[in-house]
Amino acid sequence: MAGKTFDTMPPLDWLRSFEAAARLSNFTAAAAELGLTQAAVSQHIRFLEERLKTRLFARLARGVALSPEGAAYLPHIQSAFAIIGNSTSELFEPRAVQTVSIRVPISFALLVLVPALPDLAKALPRVRLDLVTIHRPADYDQPGSALDIRFGNGSFPGREADRLTVERLVPIAAPALARDADWTTLPLLLVAGAREMWAEWFAASGLAGHSRRSHRFDSFVAAMEAAKAGAGALLGSRPLIDAALKDNVLVRLSGFELSSPSGHFLTRPSSSRLTGAEQDFRRWLLSRLANTSG
Repeated sequence: MAGKTFDTMPPLDWLRSFEAAARLSNFTAAAAELGLTQAAVSQHIRFLEERLKTRLFARLARGVALSPEGAAYLPHIQSAFAIIGNSTSELFEPRAVQTVSIRVPISFALLVLVPALPDLAKALPRVRLDLVTIHRPADYDQPGSALDIRFGNGSFPGREADRLTVERLVPIAAPALARDADWTTLPLLLVAGAREMWAEWFAASGLAGHSRRSHRFDSFVAAMEAAKAGAGALLGSRPLIDAALKDNVLVRLSGFELSSPSGHFLTRPSSSRLTGAEQDFRRWLLSRLANTSG
């Protein structure tokens, strides 16, 4: 077929007859599937071969067999029909409920995603989340969903990442504790991992720190509950603490915020292609956090 050019694409009826006959290896069976007569299918194939100036089938005693040119042409036609069918379904047919599975650090899940679920239901009424909370980095190594939310500096080998938050650290405590004349004498609540940054905060703020450490937690949300209970001062991570600050459940102890290169990222394998529902969820989450970040 090299060197041949055509002013217009062959009519879809001809291509539908070709695809069905090639797949079924029989003009009569193709006619039955398409609701046409065998003569109509045969005529479509003949017209298509004349248009392409290429024999697409070898006629056998029983049925037909694709010629080498026909065999090469078939997957392109099937792919084109699949694209048309999928696009039509996604754009015009009522969509069934689709589940998006996602792995999320427990603090982000409880402080960001859960409060956003009513908005998700309005924006994407046919999307349901299957949410698995992560407690340790090793949990991400288990087989699971394409999407996950990770805390870090944005470098996740083998995964593409969209930044969701930029972390800013500020001391917080229960309102009753904030009335102390010198909050720096309060017990300091600790969070294991990347957020154990009291020393860095004191050094950057110019305030004298101390070593009066208190309880240590493996999740930020657990440490937040301890701070609400009055157990001590917590190095709060914005924007995770913003709702608690707005509701005056926790209060700032300093106006100084330490900017961190870390944050939360929505990640996916570099080699994978997201489903339509996963793409919708990704767009919604990026838009929501862009509109609510402060």
